Amino acid sequence: MSTTAPDGFHSGFVTLVGRPNVGKSTLLNRILGQKVSIVSDKPQTTRHQIRGILTDDDTQIVFVDTPGIHRPRTLMGERLNDSASDALAGVDVVCLLFDATQKIGPGDRYIAERVPGDAVVVLNKVDLAPRERVLEQLALAAELDLASYFPVSARTGKGVDALVEHLRSLMPPGPRWYPDGEVTDLGEGFRVAELVREQLLAVTREELPHSIATRTTLYEWPRIRVEILVERESQKGMVIGKGGSVLKEVGTRVRRQLPDGAYLELFVKVDKDWQSRPGSLERLGY
Repeated sequence: MSTTAPDGFHSGFVTLVGRPNVGKSTLLNRILGQKVSIVSDKPQTTRHQIRGILTDDDTQIVFVDTPGIHRPRTLMGERLNDSASDALAGVDVVCLLFDATQKIGPGDRYIAERVPGDAVVVLNKVDLAPRERVLEQLALAAELDLASYFPVSARTGKGVDALVEHLRSLMPPGPRWYPDGEVTDLGEGFRVAELVREQLLAVTREELPHSIATRTTLYEWPRIRVEILVERESQKGMVIGKGGSVLKEVGTRVRRQLPDGAYLELFVKVDKDWQSRPGSLERLGY
């Protein structure tokens, strides 16, 4: 990171917060024009703070994608909430996301009470809601008495440019934290492990997603080894699939997103009740 501030340059940090599945990761990917954060229709897909960097001639915005804030049932859930709450501290702008297809409820208000008064409200998924519902949601959001309100569709891009221009205008004078062309500070090993988890979320059944974790144990190009952790022996069989079918499908999908020549190995391991064991969580970076 550089701390040199060129004349006339502005920079800052913007945290994206909200309940699970409001579209924070999809919005980040849309803003950056490429995939940085994995996306799934399953809640709590994002488990770490993911940084995405948008740079132009005179402004750099470092976006921080966060886990969805929810009512935790495990130690990992508590740590995900802590991670999201920690991301509110020391940033220049907080964007609070709501889902236009769902009425603003107690969970949304709980988060709204914890963001600063100058937070930017982003009403996402307006492409999926009737105009009347969008207007109703904006009226409810206005009752929260926050700074500004932007209806957007992260999926189609509608309204996103206006949001980004507004965020640019809020950036204070500051340094170019990251070099031009850098869009994330994620390591390649972490990225591959996340891609594996994304595809596991896509192909496994509803009860499995929260029990799955991934970590890269070897990254020596072209060899990449990713370990998939589950909590039960029965889950191991479900992840592998009959004759290895599920694992093969996941591997095929991930390799399509890697440079040619990648040699990806996937292994499945049981780590009993890893979501509730501090040692296991620490090894996974939670």
